[in-house]
Amino acid sequence: MKTWQTIAITTLVSLTIGGIYLFSVFEHRNPGVLPQTAPDQNLTPDDVAIVRMKFMTSFDDTVKLYGTSVWMKNGYTTPYFPYQSGHINFSKTKGKISSAQQLDIKKVIKALPPDQIDDGISHGTRQAFAVFALPNSPDLYATVIGAFDGSQEEYFCDVLFYYDDPHTIYDNWPKNIWAAIDAHQVIPGMNELQTQMSVGHEQHVDDSGGGQPHDHLRSSRQEMDHNVRRQKGDQNPELIGTESFSAGKARVSPISILRTGIASTPPARSLAKSLTL
Repeated sequence: MKTWQTIAITTLVSLTIGGIYLFSVFEHRNPGVLPQTAPDQNLTPDDVAIVRMKFMTSFDDTVKLYGTSVWMKNGYTTPYFPYQSGHINFSKTKGKISSAQQLDIKKVIKALPPDQIDDGISHGTRQAFAVFALPNSPDLYATVIGAFDGSQEEYFCDVLFYYDDPHTIYDNWPKNIWAAIDAHQVIPGMNELQTQMSVGHEQHVDDSGGGQPHDHLRSSRQEMDHNVRRQKGDQNPELIGTESFSAGKARVSPISILRTGIASTPPARSLAKSLTL
C-alpha cells in the first residue's frame, strides 16, 4: 500500500471517530425538545360551559337583541320600570329583576332617568334601555343596558344577560338544584354559581360620591374583562348548612359571587353562617 493511501485511511478513520465523539457530546448537551405535559387544570363542567357574548360597542349593535329572549345573569341588581305609551314611567319602579328570569326583548331605546333614580350606572347624558315583556304577559317594561356620555357609549349586556336558557347551558346540574334555583332558594350542596343564580347579588352603593349612582355595572364589566374565569383556589366551594334560603325574605344579604367577580364578598362556604331567616 502506498504511503499516501495509508495516510488517507488513517485521516479518514480519525475524522470518523472525531465526528462520532462530537455528535455524542452535542446530543448529551442538547437533548432536544422535551415533551410538554398539559397542566392539571381540574376544570369542572361549569368551567367549560359555553356562555355566549355579543361584545356590543354601539347603539346599532343592540339590534341583535330585537325579538330575542335573554335570561338575567346579574340578578336582583337592576331595577325595571313600566313602559307605557312610548315612554318609561320612572316614577313606578317594579323592583329588581330576579336571577335567571326570562326577558323577551322588543326593542332598545334611549332615555335620561331622573337624577334620583339609581339604576346601577351613572346617568351620563343618556342611557340605553331594553324594552321587554315577561313570558305570557302583554305588559312592557324597560331596564338599563348601557350609557352615553357625550360621544362615548358603553353596553353591559354581556354582564347582565345569558343569551341562552341557563337550564340548557348548565344541563348537568341535578333536578333538585334547578328546582331550588327556579324557586330562588339556596339549599345545601349548591356551589357558588348555583347560589348566585338562585338569589343574585347585593350591590353595596357607595354614598360618598355626593348621591351619584354607583357604577356597579361598569365595574363588573371591567372585572369580567380581566377575570373571565374564576380565580384559582377553591374550585368548587359548596354551601355548608342545613337550612334553605328564600330570596323573598328581606333580612338576608344575598350572595354576590358571580363568576365574573362583580363584588367582593365572603366565600360561599361561609354563607350558611350568615343567613338570617
